[in-house]
Amino acid sequence: MRRAVCPGSFDPVTNGHLDIIGRASKLYDEVYVAVMINKSKKGLFSVDERIDFLQRVTAGYGNVKVEAFHGLLVDFCKQRDIPAIVKGLRAVSDFDYELQMAQMNNGLSGVETLFVPTNPTYSFLSSSLVKEVAAWGGDVSHLVPPLVLEALVKRLGEREA
Repeated sequence: MRRAVCPGSFDPVTNGHLDIIGRASKLYDEVYVAVMINKSKKGLFSVDERIDFLQRVTAGYGNVKVEAFHGLLVDFCKQRDIPAIVKGLRAVSDFDYELQMAQMNNGLSGVETLFVPTNPTYSFLSSSLVKEVAAWGGDVSHLVPPLVLEALVKRLGEREA
């Protein structure tokens, strides 16, 4: 059984994330989507909400499992016998940071990292940018799944009230 993990905060999940997860699901028998828990950061959506969004938008793949993780990603991988991490790269600046992480992860545990170039349609896309544009009333409907858009608009509306 070939397994890989796609890690991230997914706050919120974007179509760029789904592009990488979907492509990984074609290469591996099982793909874990590991939702990072960072107690020092206050996300727009709770970890449980992010897991729910991801489970719903990846249900059609059939081989994707979504779980939360806290701590080192290599420990998550060891516990589940996952030999590979799949990361999307948007630009050269992503590569600099991700290469360091890949080398550290490999040195700690032997886990390999597969870099997947992002679809050019999403090369500029980040969760932070989606939240910022949406907070100012910009149209992000083409950047996130419909259920995420609905939750994003509702959450940002609650913040203004």
